[in-house]
Amino acid sequence: MIQGTTSDAGKSTLVAALGRYLARRGVSVAPFKPQNMTLSTSLTTDGGEIARVTAMQAAACRVTPHTDMNPILLKPRSDRGSDVIVRGHLQRHMAARDYQQFKLQALDAAVAAWEALRRRHDVVLVEGAGSPAEINLRAGDLANMGFAERVDCPVWLVADIDRGGVFAHLTGTLALLSASEQARVSGLVINRFRGDPALLQSGVDWLQQYSGKPVTGVLPYLHGLILEPEDSLGHCPTPTTEQAVRVVVPSLPRMAQHADLEPLRRHPQVALTLLRHADAWPGADLVLIPPSADPLGDARWLADAGWRPQLLRHLRYGGVLLGLGQGFALLGEQLSDSHGRTEAGLGLLALRSRLQAPQPQPAAAYWGGQAVAATDFGDVQCQGAALARPLLAGTSGAAAGAISDDGQVFGSALHGVLGQPAVLAQLLSRCGVAAQRVDHAARQETSLERLADWIDEHLDTAALMRTLRG
Repeated sequence: MIQGTTSDAGKSTLVAALGRYLARRGVSVAPFKPQNMTLSTSLTTDGGEIARVTAMQAAACRVTPHTDMNPILLKPRSDRGSDVIVRGHLQRHMAARDYQQFKLQALDAAVAAWEALRRRHDVVLVEGAGSPAEINLRAGDLANMGFAERVDCPVWLVADIDRGGVFAHLTGTLALLSASEQARVSGLVINRFRGDPALLQSGVDWLQQYSGKPVTGVLPYLHGLILEPEDSLGHCPTPTTEQAVRVVVPSLPRMAQHADLEPLRRHPQVALTLLRHADAWPGADLVLIPPSADPLGDARWLADAGWRPQLLRHLRYGGVLLGLGQGFALLGEQLSDSHGRTEAGLGLLALRSRLQAPQPQPAAAYWGGQAVAATDFGDVQCQGAALARPLLAGTSGAAAGAISDDGQVFGSALHGVLGQPAVLAQLLSRCGVAAQRVDHAARQETSLERLADWIDEHLDTAALMRTLRG
């Protein structure tokens, strides 16, 4: 099991790296995360839903994503409650306090999924969540040491030296663990190191002596990796060409499915800006209204933040406006939910949308003659005159989307449509750019191979194999 001293210490990347390293050597290996909280998810071939980053790790391991790989998935709908998905399927919405009571059942489900994976694979790489030293979350823990203790698996602890304080992070985390948990840690990994490793050696020697634990790797900082994001877009790279499409994305408080934007963010001809306040408008060729985990709340936020007047001005100047997922519903006149609550949308398409419990399934369609393989979460029902002019062919309802008479405003409730290089190039051409076709999946595959080389060169692979055999 890979645990981290903090969030974003590099757990997800290290699991993907180890998975590809082992898969290249013919080992049957699978990723596993007992509990994850994220709004970026992916469908599996067995008809369920897991965290998108876990699906990326499955690709690293060269196996098909399965719901057993992420048995407990929490999709936050507010600061105090989440949809709880168990082994791929929605259990129910729970307040945070109710989930604490549910944890024992959740741990049993996670263990059952882990045992199923163990029967199918030689190695299961378990990823923790956050930090194992969160004192207030120790009771009933199934994300870190609680799970490791239950299934009796060894733990490697990873820390990010780039943010500073790596020795305090590692020794402090160990100090807050119980005696049995401390004994379970069999390796320490220092991640994102910049510079000459020889200059770090005295610190590594001290750390090993002080903790009694071996440092099994000092992993250098890797630039330019193209991997699925955990649950945010992070830093947006500078375009590598002078002719760039300026893309603005309103930074919705409950933005979801960040991976929908990843092909745009990574495209060498795109300058993407996440914008919180409309009055900070930098100018744009394209505005993308992203998916939302709370469309009603984000509709209010768009209104309060003054986005509608700015979008109307953007359209008067010839700009393009795209809505994806629940962002498509936000383009319409009104949104409502099953509880009878309603909110006004942006009013840019003749569309009324009703929100319902998701029923995710794969979707196939065509955008401008280009095949689209995407996901329909089935959580948006639409009606209105705008649907008479669908954006996509080969599908129906909200999934088919709509396009305005002037061709400036369009969208679809589907997720993942920009993942096809030809579709993304077609979108950028609408903004007046002769777009390059960039294969995001191929670039991710190249990154996974780089990660395996990274492990081969900088990790104590002999210690890794001893740990696995043990």
